[in-house]
Amino acid sequence: MLLKFIYPLVIYFTPFNVFSYLTFRGAYAALTTLLICFLFGGKIIEALRRLKIGQSVRSDGPATHLVKTGTPTMGGIFIIGSVAVAMLLWGDLDNRMVWLTLVCLLAFGAIGFVDDYLKVSRRNSAGLPAWGKLAGQFAAALAVVLYLYFSGDGEVTKLYLPFLKNPVIDMGNWWIPFGVLLIMGESNAVNFSDGLDGLLAGLLILVFIALAVLTYISGRVDYSAYLGIPYIPEAGELTVLCLAIGGALIGFLWYNCHPAEVFMGDVGSLSLGGVVAVISLIIKKEILVLVIGGVFLIEICSVVIQVISFKLRKKRVFLMSPIHHHFEMAGWAESKVVARFWILGGLFMLVAISSLKIQ
Repeated sequence: MLLKFIYPLVIYFTPFNVFSYLTFRGAYAALTTLLICFLFGGKIIEALRRLKIGQSVRSDGPATHLVKTGTPTMGGIFIIGSVAVAMLLWGDLDNRMVWLTLVCLLAFGAIGFVDDYLKVSRRNSAGLPAWGKLAGQFAAALAVVLYLYFSGDGEVTKLYLPFLKNPVIDMGNWWIPFGVLLIMGESNAVNFSDGLDGLLAGLLILVFIALAVLTYISGRVDYSAYLGIPYIPEAGELTVLCLAIGGALIGFLWYNCHPAEVFMGDVGSLSLGGVVAVISLIIKKEILVLVIGGVFLIEICSVVIQVISFKLRKKRVFLMSPIHHHFEMAGWAESKVVARFWILGGLFMLVAISSLKIQ
């Protein structure tokens, strides 16, 4: 909105030219979400507490988690809200990809909201039935993928691998189910990673910093040509969105670090995971995003392995899944698990970014 109304005034006041720079608007979008979380986070947490919107904790989990019962949840609401405000102020509202990712954020957030609400109202950790949650995710993911497929050019169905400059295959119509599976998988993988104080928020900050870099260079003809990656004209504006989300996550982490005053809830984790996947589809980094979010991949794989092993062998591979709980059950302190997973997330991010030059 500021870009549309203030930038035309540059003919009268040349400093307004800064509004044309993605870096300027991205930085201030991040500051906007950060300030909104700082200013209103405490009030929102108190409102959630008064409404008795508290977390239900699994009785079969680590005993140290039982004290978290009743901690306000659904904190993802003020992440989504602050991002929406920041994008209305600092984003280019004529950009289709901005609207697509915002719609995805809201759609997956709505699914998570219903899931969280049912958990709170029933006073247990069972929310939406698995089929209901997956059906909602499938519908939202299919709508996004079909829009990208029919509105894109011939490049949209091509698949690129890290460290390789040229596409390895044109997936054609198979790109549609692939894209749907990626969005649903990433959304659930991020959701599974939300189990310890500050763990998910810290990991997502790293992921969205990496995505901010990727969207910025993908939206520039010169940088994308130099690095040999696809040029996506409308991708640059997603840098503002990524930095806005990063700022919101930092503000949320202020309240979510150990001992957490509020939890993100499915309203936050499902929506942010969906956005990560959608951005990767837009900028043609569908495989690289699995490296960037390597910890999320490990988390969801641990759940799949545990379920398959128990179904087939009646034995568990891990003491508890997702894998961050395995280390807790093995005796690691919660803060140690979080710190080490953050370090691992940082390493995955560095490997992913470095792959742009090694191709």
